[in-house]
Amino acid sequence: MVFGFRMQWAIGLVVALFMVSCTAGATDPSESSTTSLAEPSESTELAVTPSIPEGLARLEGKATVELMVNGERILVEVDGTQAPITAGNFVDLVERGVYDSTVFHRVVREPQPFVVQGGDPQSKDPNVPVQQLGTGGFVDPDTQEKRLIPLEITPAGSEQPIYGQTFETARESSQPALQHTHGAVAMARSQFPDSASSQFYFALADLPFLDGSYAVFGYVTEGLDTVDAIQQGDVVESATVLEGLDNLVTE
Repeated sequence: MVFGFRMQWAIGLVVALFMVSCTAGATDPSESSTTSLAEPSESTELAVTPSIPEGLARLEGKATVELMVNGERILVEVDGTQAPITAGNFVDLVERGVYDSTVFHRVVREPQPFVVQGGDPQSKDPNVPVQQLGTGGFVDPDTQEKRLIPLEITPAGSEQPIYGQTFETARESSQPALQHTHGAVAMARSQFPDSASSQFYFALADLPFLDGSYAVFGYVTEGLDTVDAIQQGDVVESATVLEGLDNLVTE
């Protein structure tokens, strides 16, 4: 019975809560409140992209990012060796100042610790309604279009990520190289795999039921107690790349 309750709780959070708030890539933000977990197609074949998609920032190695929240420091090791596009996108946005003064708009700890989610650029504007937070993403000033990145998850032991598919859709049976352990940092998205933009979340516990469905790109190495104490409405006072910026490649 306990196992059944936990599974029901996990599925409910992913479908009814997490997907509603992970709207960074929705073409029309107004559609985000009705999103649900996409079902895999039986006809979908395994598609492993042989090379990194072109035209997106990528991280060739690792980087260290410092987030200041409530006057306390959170250090994140960003792993471009396993998630080059996802990690590169995050480091690029940090360097652009996109996350400075953004708000953690969703914090879920009940009935069990789940996630702390932020990174919506709209949250910098106090005039944006609270119910709209979680629908925004990074708009490239050069193109005036929202930057979207593909779902990128590398199977353990593989040299190449799987792009654009969850492990279930791709019929991948192994575990991801980067998993949802307590302190993992991953990209939020809508039900469409290639819809992540700027929103990210911290895992407040081990969340294995998200493995293979969402792209982890790093881990908290210092300040996990600060992450665990974040409340809805808390602000990212600053985000800074401390090390590894020379590993960032932009095109």
